[in-house]
Amino acid sequence: MQVAAARLPKEVVDEIERIAAEEKTDKSTVIARAVDQYVKQRKLEEALKLYEQGRVTVLKAATSAGLSIWEFLEELEKRKLPVHYSAEEFIHDFEAAQKE
Repeated sequence: MQVAAARLPKEVVDEIERIAAEEKTDKSTVIARAVDQYVKQRKLEEALKLYEQGRVTVLKAATSAGLSIWEFLEELEKRKLPVHYSAEEFIHDFEAAQKE
């Protein structure tokens, strides 16, 4: 792992310390988990945007978000976003997935 420094407001540092004490862990672990969660969410948002714009297939969007096709489809359903996934796209994605 690498070290990264950030300046945070006192209220945020106080909350990080509270969470660390509650979870009996260190502040670095709390911060690393929070950043990891943010990065995953950001990747998902980017993948959803590209998919909605029709710029990527379900497989590409799911892969870039770090999800399976099924997890990505569930995310679309949760957000009530339309699923435009033709049989042709399914076959293409299925064949691509088998090659990996």
